[in-house]
Amino acid sequence: MTQVENLSPGKDAKDRHVPVMLDRCLDLLAPAISRPGAVVIDGTLGMGGHSEAMLERFKDLTLIGIDRDLMAHKLAGQRLARFGDRFIPVHAVYDEIPRAMAEAGVTEVDGILFDLGVSSMQLDERERGFAYSYDAPLDMRMDNTEELTAAIVVNTYDEAELRRIIRQWGEEKFAARIASRIVAARSERPFETTGQLVKVIQQAVPVAAQRKGGHPAKRTFQALRIEVNHELDALERAIPAAIDALNLGGRCVAMSYHSLEDKIVKRAFTARATSSAPKGFPVELEEHKPELKIITRGAEPPTEQEIEENSRAASAKLRAAEKIKQTTRVSR
Repeated sequence: MTQVENLSPGKDAKDRHVPVMLDRCLDLLAPAISRPGAVVIDGTLGMGGHSEAMLERFKDLTLIGIDRDLMAHKLAGQRLARFGDRFIPVHAVYDEIPRAMAEAGVTEVDGILFDLGVSSMQLDERERGFAYSYDAPLDMRMDNTEELTAAIVVNTYDEAELRRIIRQWGEEKFAARIASRIVAARSERPFETTGQLVKVIQQAVPVAAQRKGGHPAKRTFQALRIEVNHELDALERAIPAAIDALNLGGRCVAMSYHSLEDKIVKRAFTARATSSAPKGFPVELEEHKPELKIITRGAEPPTEQEIEENSRAASAKLRAAEKIKQTTRVSR
């Protein structure tokens, strides 16, 4: 029996998942992926909500669905089976776009969608250990074939490294206090569950600070999840790889859920949407012209109605760009 067969999917994917900013994502991608024979990559397949909507709306579309999570492939595969060979699943991380394209037998694509961060499925599956709201094994792996878990991080990283991770990836101002309490607590008993960790974090964060800003463990859990899954390192590679993969006129849409993700997307889009002509150069040569045109005004938030229908959309920020100049780049 494979690892994915051991997993229990529970409710149908369609019943468990409300895709974030669905209509806006499809409208932004439409000019590129409504072309005959278009190919799109869903870089964060999840439970297949965005993918299903794209395949339903664009009848001649082929979709490559990338996800590192085996449960996601099982749930999305069941949901999207009716589309036959128009849906091509690839078990990979979203920075492995060239490999996914090679497996699918394509050299360029017309659209790419990223719905970043932890998925609804991962939060809802208690045994995965992503959520601080209930006690579970301290895991947090998006791909359960990987070895590094949150338990390994909190039990083996030294105090300075824990402090750096919690401050940098969690943007937690009490990182030093939390790291110190974690090291002290694990000397008495190794961490095994999310409940143990939440209790220590609550003891570390001042009571006054716990009255505002959400759950005191929120930022530390975010930091550990990012560390375990190398999320931001992968994203730094994924956005340039996505831009390189696009056809002329192709579009990339990315939704992020915290400032660290959004900064990476913004920086990558801006770099490719800016002329490379030297300052003061009298003429902009063809090779200096930007590759991208940014087609959203800053980071677009969800509507009030979307937040009402799906509370997990509240922190979403959406950016999109179009490929306006084709370039030849060295393969990564």
